[in-house]
Amino acid sequence: EMKVSPIISQTGSFFTLRTLFYGTIYKISLIGSGAAAQVITSNGNHGNYLTIQLGSALGATHDVCFLSGAHLNVVWSMSLSILGRHPWRKVPLYALSHLLGAFLGAATVYLQYYDAIQVFSGGQLLVAGPNATAAIFCSYPAEHLSFWGGLVDQVVATALLLICCLAVVDRRQGRLPNGLAPVLVGALILAIGLSMGSNCGFPLNPARDLGPRLFTFIAGWGEEVFTAGGGWWWIPTVAPFVGGLLGTVIYELLIEVHHLTTPHEEQSPGPELEEVVVDSGNNRSHVIISN
Repeated sequence: EMKVSPIISQTGSFFTLRTLFYGTIYKISLIGSGAAAQVITSNGNHGNYLTIQLGSALGATHDVCFLSGAHLNVVWSMSLSILGRHPWRKVPLYALSHLLGAFLGAATVYLQYYDAIQVFSGGQLLVAGPNATAAIFCSYPAEHLSFWGGLVDQVVATALLLICCLAVVDRRQGRLPNGLAPVLVGALILAIGLSMGSNCGFPLNPARDLGPRLFTFIAGWGEEVFTAGGGWWWIPTVAPFVGGLLGTVIYELLIEVHHLTTPHEEQSPGPELEEVVVDSGNNRSHVIISN
């Protein structure tokens, strides 16, 4: 039987959105971008690529542990809706709360690291170059990455994320010990960051990338945040949806439809999944699920 988060069951939709806005996306953006800011503004003296990934993964693990039932990535919400486990009418509200939470998370990091950013950049808020700081908040492609390479990168990474998260919450694969699901999701995010992060920082979460990008546009980095990389911004905004759909279809066709079901299971609506965004030196999106 599906467990419903106490926050959701006792306080309703408004507080569910508030939880998504403040307790999850805001905090994930804050921790992920904060880890990146610490490394970038110190020229690597206070951390490195691994510490950025650890910060993102541990932040996601914490949210999955203590905010069960919250959707932290609209790609995950879309996938659940496709599977009939989540109402489509809630997806736009979730997406808006994600976007606002990520925007304010980036704003908080900017205030916290304002002095460090100004000193490191020489007072110029740059998107590219040795003193660029825009990558603290959102993703940008590496110099070697082509348009199609970036598109494939995001589709593959997000598809893998969805396949693995669906496996974690699939009870017909066997129940997990209490508390293990958040650890597995955090480890998954860390693994994706360590193996697929060098191309563009594996954004994975459209709101986690677009929200901070909008903030940097307003805060002084200017329109280059949208024109850099040949108009890169739309790839981490659109490609994760394609990857999420692909991952969902792959899991359904290759695994879930082959489960032996009982009449009771066939009538069960399936578990509500939880998701978290990822963030990295460029911006890692994390998707997380819990039952």
